[in-house]
Amino acid sequence: MKKWILATSVALALLGCANEASTPALPQGVSFVEAVAVKDGQVGIPYKKYRLANGLTLILHRDDSDPLVHVDVTYHVGSAREVAGRSGFAHLFEHMMFQGSEHVADEQHFKLVTEAGGNLNGTTNNDRTNYFETVPSNQLEKMLWLESDRMGFLLPALTEKKFEVQRETVKNERAQRIDNRPYGRMDEKFNQALYPLGHPYSWPVIGWPADLDRATVDDVKQFFQRWYGPNNATLTIGGDFDEAQALAWVDKYFAAIPSGPAVSAAPKSLVTLDKTRYLSMEDKVHLPLIRIGFPTVYARHADEPALDLLANIIGGGKTSLIYKDLVKDGYAVQAGVSHPCQELACLFSVYALANPAKGGKLAEIEARIRDAIAEFEQRGVTDADLEKAKVQFEADTIFGLQSVSGKVSTLALNQTLAGNPNMIAADLARYASVTREDVMRVFEQYIKDKPSVVMSVVPEGMGQLVAHKDNFRVQLLPAVADAATPTRVATAIPEDVDRNKVPAPGAAPLLKVPTLWQDKLANGIEVLGTRSRETPTVELVIYLDGGHRLEPVAKAGLAGLTAAMLNESSRSHSAEELAQALEMLGSHLSFGASDYQSYIKVSSLSEHLDQTLALLNEHLFTPAFDAADFERLKQQQLQSLEHLKSDANYLASQAFSRLLYGEQSPLGVSSSGTLASVASLTLEDVKAFYAKQYTAGNSQMVVVADLPQAEVMSKLAGFAAWQGKASPLPPLAPLPEPQAATIYLVDKPGAAQSVINIGKLALPYDATGEYFRAYLMNYPLGGAFNSRINLNLREDKGYSYGARSDFSGGSELGQFSASSSVRSDVTAPALSELIKELKRYHDSGLTDSELAFMRSSISQGQALDYETPYQKAGFMRMIQRYHLPADFTARQAKIIAGISKDELNRLANNLLDINQMVIVVVGDRASIEAELSALGYPVKLLTL
Repeated sequence: MKKWILATSVALALLGCANEASTPALPQGVSFVEAVAVKDGQVGIPYKKYRLANGLTLILHRDDSDPLVHVDVTYHVGSAREVAGRSGFAHLFEHMMFQGSEHVADEQHFKLVTEAGGNLNGTTNNDRTNYFETVPSNQLEKMLWLESDRMGFLLPALTEKKFEVQRETVKNERAQRIDNRPYGRMDEKFNQALYPLGHPYSWPVIGWPADLDRATVDDVKQFFQRWYGPNNATLTIGGDFDEAQALAWVDKYFAAIPSGPAVSAAPKSLVTLDKTRYLSMEDKVHLPLIRIGFPTVYARHADEPALDLLANIIGGGKTSLIYKDLVKDGYAVQAGVSHPCQELACLFSVYALANPAKGGKLAEIEARIRDAIAEFEQRGVTDADLEKAKVQFEADTIFGLQSVSGKVSTLALNQTLAGNPNMIAADLARYASVTREDVMRVFEQYIKDKPSVVMSVVPEGMGQLVAHKDNFRVQLLPAVADAATPTRVATAIPEDVDRNKVPAPGAAPLLKVPTLWQDKLANGIEVLGTRSRETPTVELVIYLDGGHRLEPVAKAGLAGLTAAMLNESSRSHSAEELAQALEMLGSHLSFGASDYQSYIKVSSLSEHLDQTLALLNEHLFTPAFDAADFERLKQQQLQSLEHLKSDANYLASQAFSRLLYGEQSPLGVSSSGTLASVASLTLEDVKAFYAKQYTAGNSQMVVVADLPQAEVMSKLAGFAAWQGKASPLPPLAPLPEPQAATIYLVDKPGAAQSVINIGKLALPYDATGEYFRAYLMNYPLGGAFNSRINLNLREDKGYSYGARSDFSGGSELGQFSASSSVRSDVTAPALSELIKELKRYHDSGLTDSELAFMRSSISQGQALDYETPYQKAGFMRMIQRYHLPADFTARQAKIIAGISKDELNRLANNLLDINQMVIVVVGDRASIEAELSALGYPVKLLTL
């Protein structure tokens, strides 16, 4: 067994004078708690932890590799703190926290962060709610001002109108993510059966619709007063900042906020079932789905690691028993096992999407799942099982340290749920110590012959496919009177802090564009690379020009199917043996295809790169092209296409592409293909496309590694023997001429939402020409959260969870589109508002303030563009694919700074004529067609 690398936590008493010397002088009321140091070669996150007198926990992590900071405020309150009949409050309150506070105007929060070049969001789950911003490092004070104002001074700005708009927004979010999504309602029904009546996890995070309708402004205020005190929060700052200055700002803005009510940990007790509970539902889906869940322990319980490893062995990937018994044999299109853990409960979860071609009967699938579990008992646990799972855990931990946001999130979550940010070392040790006996013990204790919840989701009208007749009936508790008990009142503003003044940014940070190197293999393959020393990892991407664009339209889906075949067996080893070898290295390897390229992605720890590349070579150069693999993957692709027919966003995308590019163009047909095109594919087609696509002449490489150029090139030398010329793309079919200013309606009966897409053909990609200028022009219209169309449809009207517009371009063609998913009952008004915004922008263009906002946001946002290895790889691929000069970002900066409002408005007038655009709406025809017709545009029914 390999030696596990552990981080070192050093408490104050152990650090002595050396640590005291490195700790800045503390403002009054700020106490130093601990510091964690990580030595070279160890895995961990260095940080310092402080606590304010009001109970706020502060964690500082310095990382000056990029000129940015990530600020996270995590409150230890999620849906589990709600009460019966008052579900959805934690998530609804997350929305309210972005609506301005006493000293931050309506919609100013988003504007200030975006204008500063940053991004922001908030998330809510059962256990916690967090709010975060990533911004250039000179904007830190502004972020602390914003976060402190909504922590301490939200209520004076909370109005009935804001509340009603955000309630509608949450309803739209629910419609988009749950009601209008295949299998969307499965989780909430499953949890009702799994957890006891009244358990905090028995209701959905987003809330029941009736509970959202029942909510009032006073409920929201009570919820804030109960849970949003600084003593229930952790503020974590990571990135490039001065510690002493950060401490001073935190003290300045947060210290005066009074503590809230005391918060105690929620009680933890193991969930048990008296018998196996069966339930089912019919949905607008194609693939029958079965889910089986066994309640186990809770997060950080001593048995959690062994249960995680058990899930990996039974159902984690191609080497698992579930894969072998269900997917490999074609009975399931997908299947897997996981063991997700939350603060109060964990779940051993098995799922399978049944293959209708094999009958799709979920009773048979359940029997096969239980047979696989029984097979595990007979097979037992091997040393290889344990090492594979442990290596994967360590590798995933290391890959998770590649971004500041990832490290900050880890620190914040560990502090919130465990009271200790420094859990990486402990977690590595926990998993390293698991034995075969531990895994078998938890199997016996929590899984073998234990009651479970078994849920079937079947297509409408096909109840005969369910695994078993329902034997469980959902019950609900009566609603309580109050969402929470109010106990806190906001303090007066200290005289020495002028919260009405937006803090000015510091000096602009120096932009750190990656230092690139270029090289070639002996066969002429171009390699573009950069060295990144943040983690001991390598990210390699091999791009092959062609992809979907290279295949005949009649054989659409061939590029993707060929890539899938290359993920399978070689002439020397089975797919399972190859997967096992990768897992033992903690490496990831995948083949894929998109519209204009096929690609190979490799992620590896640097120490395992040679072995990983050897496995890549075997996959790439000696594929088995096994007939059984082909038939299985082809069937999976066909079933996936049938499944996509129930996805409104997919239907809208396909309709839009068909209208713009035509059915005879690969750009007008999904890269996944059609039922007819995929059904026609043969194994010989795959072999022929492989020979045409996977050649050295089509290939270019991008690599981000902690290794020097010479060492990387030495390791890539094995690809120098790769041969084959570049394959020219076939000519595109003539473009169609769809009837513009026409609504094309795709019927999706019973849809809770309508998907709207408006657009036209536009410009191919260029980095510094008209396409780039069109991107700048569109930014205030629909390219940012506080753009015109999003503020209109989401924030002002409450019609949608989000709306956007953009120009997207490739090497040959491009398009403009404006899109949104809206409530079905407001389809026509929402479409009318979108059209009004487009017309207004076409006629009048952007304002001076919008021009200033665009310049500030995009230019400063470049500081965030190169942080992670894949961001660096994407940046390099753009240079490589479009033959861009090394200084193209500097040229873009000059354009941003110098472009005039008149030029941008001319572009808007030239490119945004609604009378040249097609309008696609996917929704319930019966309920929306009449109102759409009343808008004055011709309405044509489009069948896909």
